[in-house]
Amino acid sequence: MANEIIDISRGFFEDVVRPLLEQAFPEEAQQVACGVFGYGSECLGMDDEISQDHHWGLRVDMLIPDAIFKAKSGEILERIGANLPETYGGFALREGHVAGAGIAPESFEGFLTRTIGLTGAPASYSEWLDMPEEDIVHVTNGEVWYDPSGRFTGVREVLSYYPEPVWLRRISHWCRYFSGMGVYALKRAVMRNNEVYATTSFGRSIKWAMELTFLLNQQYFPYDKWLYPFFKNLPELADQMDPLISEGVQLGTAWKRRLEILEAISDLLDGQMVKMGIISPHPGFVGSETSGYRLLEHAYAAIVKQLPDEVKNYVPKWDQVYLEEFHTSYVDGLPIEDWDRLLNLTVVEGK
Repeated sequence: MANEIIDISRGFFEDVVRPLLEQAFPEEAQQVACGVFGYGSECLGMDDEISQDHHWGLRVDMLIPDAIFKAKSGEILERIGANLPETYGGFALREGHVAGAGIAPESFEGFLTRTIGLTGAPASYSEWLDMPEEDIVHVTNGEVWYDPSGRFTGVREVLSYYPEPVWLRRISHWCRYFSGMGVYALKRAVMRNNEVYATTSFGRSIKWAMELTFLLNQQYFPYDKWLYPFFKNLPELADQMDPLISEGVQLGTAWKRRLEILEAISDLLDGQMVKMGIISPHPGFVGSETSGYRLLEHAYAAIVKQLPDEVKNYVPKWDQVYLEEFHTSYVDGLPIEDWDRLLNLTVVEGK
């Protein structure tokens, strides 16, 4: 379904939107980038029938330099929007997070700010580390069909993957969290019969383990809703880790076995880092009866000690802070009734 939506959206752009854009705004069109990218499961090829209850349908994302956007976006929406059909290829035109149905014009700088927190490609290690990884995906995903200036395409090329020091700093951070906030935390929670903390610790540990596997495959991970489907297709480690993860998340799996699973995953991740030369070969270890098997914190320290000072003490940003800043403004600008409609909340009469 998702690829079909993208393919039909491309046809819609070529047949309908592009001629209107180039005829009505020939100069501005040379600065525009068009395609399907950004937010939405379809940009990852993951749309399905369940996705159709909100923000669903054909769309053309249109990035416009901010100065042109401020001067012309209203006119672009009015003149092009007035000539768009209600449907194309049997699909309705989509309304999304920005104004417009079928076309979604947005400031180039505004789009980058709400995804990666910058107005252009990152130019320093700190800027790289300040970008939440799951939001980098929103810039690099989908398809770009039209970009005469090459500006957006250039940003996507820079973002193809991390510079090595940034990559290693992120690996070290994920090792620290998986081991220290995951394995260690779960061990203590189980010893204290704290089922609530054990549950949250285990869930976070599985998430961090999959994200760390993406890092070791040198592929960006998507936001967590689609983490596992993409994880299963990774070329390294996934085939060994997936049976362990699938067993671990079953409701009947005992906490003792879940700890054993995290320890086995630790060995797999550690072995891959040795194989890749990220850390040096080391003797085998056993864990502690009270602290668990904190193997990946050995890797954390080994990596940190080799990092340049510029990144060593710089903590990677890993919450979708820029998306949430944007989303708060988006929701604040909607009538509450429209927001409830997007949430598929139906008023119960008499209550």
